Parts: sequence; structure tokens; C-alpha cells
Amino acid sequence: MKITAHRGLSSLAPENTLSAMQRAIEFGCEWIEIDVQLSADNIPMIIHDKTVNRCTNGQGKVKDLTWYELRLLDAGLWFGDDFAGEYIPTLEETLELTVNAGVKLNIELKIYSGDEVDLLCEKVAEVIERLAIKADAILFSSFNIEALMTMKNYLPEVRRGQLWQEIPDDFAIVLQQVDAYSVHCDYRFLNEEQAKRIKQFGYRLFCYTPNFPQLVASHWQWGVDMMITDTPQRYKVEELKAIRELALNE
Repeated sequence: MKITAHRGLSSLAPENTLSAMQRAIEFGCEWIEIDVQLSADNIPMIIHDKTVNRCTNGQGKVKDLTWYELRLLDAGLWFGDDFAGEYIPTLEETLELTVNAGVKLNIELKIYSGDEVDLLCEKVAEVIERLAIKADAILFSSFNIEALMTMKNYLPEVRRGQLWQEIPDDFAIVLQQVDAYSVHCDYRFLNEEQAKRIKQFGYRLFCYTPNFPQLVASHWQWGVDMMITDTPQRYKVEELKAIRELALNE
């Protein structure tokens, strides 16, 4: 089974933190999905929400806070006392950890109302080029078509995945426009016909965020290539069960 750890191993550690990345690495995940947006001083930071309110002890929009102000926030205590003092990492810190461990990153480009798309792409590309990250070690994804098109200009050799909740009827036109590698969709809205059409066009198909393997048992049969989940450990259990059953039947 191909599994991506969603925001790190976020069922066992606070999402989008280095602890969550480290747990995904230790668990043996091949891929980790993260979210990136800019601080007030244009540092690519790993955080999902538009504000820091949900996952830190602070308040305010990410883009209104500098790297230093973000660094002072506790991004782990909300998850549990064991993670007190965890901070919001930069993209650079995250890449250094994951690439050195041989784990690949699915970098979602987060675009909220009023964000400067080109600036985010430029700063993300600068980090990747400065660290000399190999193109096959990362994948960009976004709900924002402009972000994918812009990143294509900055780093054309890095693969791109189009995020959708529901796959539109004109998906083939959009995917051709962004020269996409993959489609990332909500497993709850995907049907077999859509999955097979996407595969017929030659794209990889990823589903988010099924946290119970039983919910997507049929999706694998449709041709889905990857599940992006908070709970890779549950998929490992299911995989071991399948191996045992196969051995017993031989």
C-alpha cells in the first residue's frame, strides 16, 4: 500500500511539526504531506490554517506575524503535554530533516484570500534551489491553479498535483494546462468512473484524508495510487492482516 503521512504522522504528534515529521520517518513512510505559506517577513513556514489560533497558543494571521513572532509560539501543547515547546518549522528545516532521512515531501502551496501567489512560489523555489533538493524528492500540490502554473515557471522539473474536493467535468483541460503529474481528491466524492477516466489519461491518483482503511477498500481497485492519511499505522495493520491471510490460504 502506498501511503502519505498527512501533515506528518499527525495522529501521533502535532500536525506540521518536526515531531510529526520525525514520527512519520521512524514509522517508515515514503511520503509526507505538508502545508506551506509565508510569514510577514516572507519566510516559508509549515502551517495549514490561515491563522495560528487552532494549533498554537497565539492569535492572528500567519502572514501578519514575522518568523521570530511565529517561532515564539507553542505549536505542540494543544496536542498534549509531551509536545510542549514544539514550534512552527520553516520549509528549510523540514526539508533538511526529511531529505536527509530519504523521505519525500508533498508540499501543498496554501493560498488564502489576499495572498501573493507569485511571492510564495518564488520564496519556496529559493529554498529548494539553495538546498539543492532533487526534483524527484518533492511534489507540489495546490487547490490554486495559478500557484501550480507559477511554480511550473520557477521549477518546471518538479512534479505538480492538482487538488480538488470534487473532480470537475473539465478535469482533463485543467490538468493539461498545469502539466500535472497527479490528481489529489477527497475520497468521499470520488467514484469509480472518475477514477478510471483519470487513470486512462495517465495521471497518478491520490485520495485525502481517509483515516480508516475500510472506507477506501474499493478505491484501490479503482486504480488509486496513494492514500494521504493521518493514520498510516492503521494501514500497516491492514497490510499485515492481508499478508497473514494470504499465507494461511497458501
